[in-house]
Amino acid sequence: MRLRELRKRIAGNEWLNDRIASVLAAYVGWCYRTSTWERQGFDDLRTHLANGQPAVMVLWHQRLIMAPFLFDRELGRICSLTSTARAGRMAGRILGKFGFETIAMASNKRHVALSRAVLSRMKDGVSVGIATDGAQGPARVSKTFPVVWARSSGQPIFVVAYAGRRCITLPTWDRMMLPLPFTRGALLVRRFPHEVPRKMTDEETEALRATLDAELDALTDEADRIAGRV
Repeated sequence: MRLRELRKRIAGNEWLNDRIASVLAAYVGWCYRTSTWERQGFDDLRTHLANGQPAVMVLWHQRLIMAPFLFDRELGRICSLTSTARAGRMAGRILGKFGFETIAMASNKRHVALSRAVLSRMKDGVSVGIATDGAQGPARVSKTFPVVWARSSGQPIFVVAYAGRRCITLPTWDRMMLPLPFTRGALLVRRFPHEVPRKMTDEETEALRATLDAELDALTDEADRIAGRV
């Protein structure tokens, strides 16, 4: 059997993919439980969610693997945006093991249709989480989606980041960081400190997008410093 055909059969095997997701979710949970974490900024997020309001949660794709521990599911529902590519579907399965809902971002799906689906969930009080540099990059360059959703919903953006002192850096476009057990790390949350007006020009939207990049970079660098990576 050709390799391409084998990969297609594996990708289409729902049972096998669910088992793989279960194993990976168990591994991530094991890494979390066996490590020591410094958590910062969660009180502000908790206060906001306690009022029954959703939030827009953003992080870099490189730090996606620990997303389940950057949002307390006991305080509300959250929907994660995942791509329809093979890796994106697997990420969605893993997040589902932690109680996350998902919306698939098909490459041919219009931005208006995607935003309509997201805002409908937010209207129901569901927070939305996204790796804001997307499924294919470029790395650490935000899309405008979070700014648009915050503007349309009137809800705040929270930037989140994780770092572990001991991690494996995978040879992917974003240099995905896979945690290792028995280490120490940081899980950080920070409210985006800039107002997102209900009416913005394209130039103002781009300026806020760039500011979001800077906030995410700063928080991710802070997580690395606390974890002892720098």
